[in-house]
Amino acid sequence: MTTGPVILCMNSGSSSLKFALYQLGEAAETALAAGAVERIGLPGGSLWLRAETTEARIDESSNFPDHQAAVHSTFAALEKLRLPSPDAVGHRVVHGGADHIAPERVDRPLLENLRQLVPYAPLHLPAEIQGIEAVAARFPDLPQVACFDTAFHRRMPELAQRFPLPRSFWDAGMRRYGFHGLSYEYIVDQVGATTLGSAIIAHLGNGASMAAVQHGQPLDTTMGLTPTGGFMMGTRTGDLDPGLLIHLLTEGGYDAPKLEHLVNHQSGLLGVSGISPDMRTLLERRDSDGHAAQAVDMFCYQLRKSIGALTAVLGALDTLVFTGGIGEHAAPVRWDICRGLAYLGIWLDPHLNHRHADVISTPESRCTVRVVPTNEDLMIVRHTRRLLFSTFPPASDATTEEALR
Repeated sequence: MTTGPVILCMNSGSSSLKFALYQLGEAAETALAAGAVERIGLPGGSLWLRAETTEARIDESSNFPDHQAAVHSTFAALEKLRLPSPDAVGHRVVHGGADHIAPERVDRPLLENLRQLVPYAPLHLPAEIQGIEAVAARFPDLPQVACFDTAFHRRMPELAQRFPLPRSFWDAGMRRYGFHGLSYEYIVDQVGATTLGSAIIAHLGNGASMAAVQHGQPLDTTMGLTPTGGFMMGTRTGDLDPGLLIHLLTEGGYDAPKLEHLVNHQSGLLGVSGISPDMRTLLERRDSDGHAAQAVDMFCYQLRKSIGALTAVLGALDTLVFTGGIGEHAAPVRWDICRGLAYLGIWLDPHLNHRHADVISTPESRCTVRVVPTNEDLMIVRHTRRLLFSTFPPASDATTEEALR
């Protein structure tokens, strides 16, 4: 079998850098390693790396002042375990705006455009840009690809993308972009568009959203211009009455930075429970703490409402997919969401649900309910492969450093 290129996937957060290394073959995608750098820019940082084939592992405690230091330490750790050097790096980029609707080779115009989009995703884009620049600084000959989380949703009908605002706002790029697109793409690839039929995919983690997909075509999604919209999340509000925000600005003593901190960092499960944004913690305390129970109940209630709304968009519901950390592992949450959806023909098998089986609905259920672990890294690998190595050709002579000049 012909050995193909090695691709490194990077997912940069505000204080973390997750990464995975894959070796491509003619008909296989082999995971070589996975790891993360945590608490970047904070005291008590750490790096861990696990080689998938040898089970060799690195666990280091150190301080990582910025993403450049984190990237350098990542490559040093890969070399320490004698893993193959990557032939390309693929990056998850949360927001691509109106102009970036497919994966792209990184160059200077792209980075300049991403900087202009930072106000749309201030929690994500700065770190992602820093990660790209850090790779280019250390390995200027290494090609890099940006894979946009918003790209999947750009095929939605215009009616679903538009906000009820003056038309000039649409022209300025203010529309429903949607997020978690790499996860939704992976689910469609994994399950198959025909098998899914008219489907709702629920990506539930600290950030959470849903998408209505009909035979692989996105029709609508819950998030909007930014990843703050939709239903409540770990620390984010989801959708709010605009009048409430105006009231906080005019009467509540809030300015824009204080309001941003409220809706992105102090709200959601954390705000309602007063305890934690972590669903596992809230489920453990649900029976003894009324605020924890209310936070879980609100989350499930809002998801049931969203499923009802997206089913109306689809006109029918053949498949409901749960994915993401909560979707894959929180059986009580899946149960509470679905027990109010019998009118849609959804019936869960409690034993299959408890075991996190691939299919957790009963044979009598008109809608098939699935639990599908997502793999955004693998989706980045596939996009990078298609863009740079579709038939394993030699790498382009143009270096990333030259592209950024």
